[in-house]
Amino acid sequence: MSMTSVQMEAAVERRYTGVGRCKCSFWFAVAHDILGVLIMMVGVFGGLAIHDLFIYAGGIVIFLSLIWWVFWYSGNIDVPPEELEDDVGLIKPRNKGLSRVVRRVSNQLSSGIRNSLRKNGGSTREPPAGKRAPITEGSSLFTIYDSNMASSSKQLVRETLSI
Repeated sequence: MSMTSVQMEAAVERRYTGVGRCKCSFWFAVAHDILGVLIMMVGVFGGLAIHDLFIYAGGIVIFLSLIWWVFWYSGNIDVPPEELEDDVGLIKPRNKGLSRVVRRVSNQLSSGIRNSLRKNGGSTREPPAGKRAPITEGSSLFTIYDSNMASSSKQLVRETLSI
């Protein structure tokens, strides 16, 4: 059995200067801002009959440039590697107990809600044995008339129908 040694280099984080990592989003945002201002200025100083259309269109283009600014900003957020966590078990030791408790409470709460909805989801009254229609895929919803239930105009009855 032979042992081979593997040499690994440390990951060196690349430093970005200027506009950062997301240059494409930055330049799209700048282009939309410039185009929006030009369209707006045509509406203001152009002396056209439809000047308000250009003013509004320029404002809309400038507003849409915010999408590119958000992409650029969020793409340039730096998170140190020691703060990156993984749900597979690379949780920081100091938060291990609290995270476990919160996760357990969350799982119990969601499973309790899920089970109560399953128990209470069906109707409390079952129709007579011969009157149940099979539910097929693509069947439509319709009003169900139950002759066994006596209801007057003064008495309101509310039931949940689950399919």
